[in-house]
Amino acid sequence: MPDSLSSRSRRLLAAAGLALGACAAPSAFAQAEWPRQPVTLIMGFPAGSGVDVVARTIQEPLQQKLGQTVVIDYKSGAAGNIASEYVARARPDGYTLAFGTAATHGSNAALYKKLPFDVEADFVPVAPVLDVSNVLTINPEVINVKTLKEFVELVKANPGKYNYASTGNGAGTHMAFAELNSRLGLQMVHVPYKGGPEAIASVVRGETCCIMNQVQTVLPHYKAGKVRLLGVTTAKPVAAVKEVPTIASSGIAGTQGFDSSIWFGVFAPKGTDARIVDKLNAAIRSVLEQSEIREKFEGQGNTVRIETPAQFKATVHANRVKWAEVAKAANISID
Repeated sequence: MPDSLSSRSRRLLAAAGLALGACAAPSAFAQAEWPRQPVTLIMGFPAGSGVDVVARTIQEPLQQKLGQTVVIDYKSGAAGNIASEYVARARPDGYTLAFGTAATHGSNAALYKKLPFDVEADFVPVAPVLDVSNVLTINPEVINVKTLKEFVELVKANPGKYNYASTGNGAGTHMAFAELNSRLGLQMVHVPYKGGPEAIASVVRGETCCIMNQVQTVLPHYKAGKVRLLGVTTAKPVAAVKEVPTIASSGIAGTQGFDSSIWFGVFAPKGTDARIVDKLNAAIRSVLEQSEIREKFEGQGNTVRIETPAQFKATVHANRVKWAEVAKAANISID
């Protein structure tokens, strides 16, 4: 150190160095030691819903990878916004995460004009888990058709007569049906429920005629002969219900390119250390690469999705843009 530097300057530099070290230490320490306590996945949908089933499927194997308990905490309501706000305001320490969807971190941004958080800026996309196919599901005693073409013809001949269910205003099930109605010029009445179990139950009981719900949710009712499936929303057929055609392949004007599949994934609050995010991503990827997990999801009609945090961030942004266009075309808003 030059002799011209005063002792006071030396003391100030030393203090500054200690301060910088103190600032850097917590991040490095947190990254090195994380996780040192249970990790909580905040769930914005009811227990037993399709989203919940997926989260619980990866819960135990993820615990094994992290070496810590993974807790699922239910804060359902407002199409997942209650849970999202909770995580957006949580400490960015890697211990409070959101189990989000293409709705909570996509379409909700277009539907709710006064969200107290930004679905992109206030979160760090950690990892997707899977792509989920919805399927047009009907109660044949309420609306007795066997093909999508017959369904469209009957609904068009009876505008406003038929009620369709969803798992909530702005949920993926709502948006998928809204996109179909908008494309085909169908006039139907939307009846939102609090979650998947209630919504599909309304169709089985005949309170509503139909729903665009997840394959995994309707599969037990389909196998029991209580509902009929007319078309899956993915671009390709779904292995679990391979006999059901895609909506896009129906040949009906307006259905070309129809793809309203959604995804589920894990998010952290903004400011979460990138090294913690990378550890989480690696752990989730490792779980999804297990053959028994992959086969279980595929048997439910889902497709494992593996991406880096950067790739998932791009997916989230593209999803937000897509659903904003759908909401505008269908003239849908919640507030």
